[in-house]
Amino acid sequence: MGSDVTTDIHPVSEELTSAPGTPWRDPRRYFWLLGLLAPLSPFAAWVLVELFGLGLFWAAGAILLVVIIPLVDLVSGVDKSNPPDRVMAALEDDRYYRWCTYLFLPIQFAGLVFACYMWTTAPMGWPERFAMAATVGVVAGVGINAAHELGHKRPQHERWLAKVALAQSFYGHFYVEHNFGHHLRVATPDDPASARYGESFWAFLPRSVVGGVRSAWVYEKARLARRGLRTWSPRNDVLNAWAMSIALFAVLIAAFGWSVAPWLVVQAVLGFTFLEAANYLEHYGLLRAKKANGRYERVAPEHSWNSDHVCSNVFLYHLQRHSDHHANPLRRYQTLRSMPDAPQLPAGYAVLIVLAFVPPLWRRVMDPRLLEHYDGDLSRINRVGT
Repeated sequence: MGSDVTTDIHPVSEELTSAPGTPWRDPRRYFWLLGLLAPLSPFAAWVLVELFGLGLFWAAGAILLVVIIPLVDLVSGVDKSNPPDRVMAALEDDRYYRWCTYLFLPIQFAGLVFACYMWTTAPMGWPERFAMAATVGVVAGVGINAAHELGHKRPQHERWLAKVALAQSFYGHFYVEHNFGHHLRVATPDDPASARYGESFWAFLPRSVVGGVRSAWVYEKARLARRGLRTWSPRNDVLNAWAMSIALFAVLIAAFGWSVAPWLVVQAVLGFTFLEAANYLEHYGLLRAKKANGRYERVAPEHSWNSDHVCSNVFLYHLQRHSDHHANPLRRYQTLRSMPDAPQLPAGYAVLIVLAFVPPLWRRVMDPRLLEHYDGDLSRINRVGT
């Protein structure tokens, strides 16, 4: 790397270069901070309600997800550009990008505490309380995405931060299942988190939730047995992650009373529902072929749907470049590449999650794209009944 790449706290400056090359600037460097708008949405909800006197704004997080982000996506369009190979190593090492995800967590939990305070002190009816639960649920869902980014990394503290981020949604087993189950079985009938052609989201949801819990427990039990450790112990990553949720909920109920308990449950359910909706669309109908020895082929970019819509990618730390993520799961979000040969989604996740909730609309939009990807050959598709 050239001399304009620093090596202190921020090892990558705004410009990256190599000796024979020209400087390269990350066009989204400071836009990644916009991802913090999601955990700030409970506070924004209160400000909007105070300004306009409309209880509708307690749903500010949901409005951000289903209205604002899709509209900005429509204006900002698609960006398929990738960082040049010469800057990838330095870009990976830039700690600035890590802090963009680290900062999500304290704001996330501050918003949850604030929501509990509002549920118990603000003049809210049941619809307003549910609207606030929807806002906090969106934060929980995006928090699972932050946990997804952190949980794939080698540093132990980032893996623990992943479990902390999952505490709000009571979905700590995701840390185990996603890394050691889903990534091994993705785009096969054996994977509960890979949706099948013809399977509605509402049929997929219980299959993925139950299958994910079961898979995480089986994997963790086997891992501990290989190390000569007891299943029921603090070393169990499913149990210690769930323990964080129990402790969090217990503290909030002790501080604010039992009246917040139902809303904590509602926001957690909404949070993991948003996560499972993302799971649903990421691999819908895609199938890895079996080799002669009966094993599935190696995971490749064509086994995940890709989206390069700018706004939703910024808010989700490039989760939509899912094709590169599965091909290179340790790669940090700022270096994930667009994969032109992967099947392409027609919109960002925010739009497609809403479509997934309405199965006829989903099938009308996505089924023709899936069939086109496989040239109409149903034998190559992961479908119901296979």
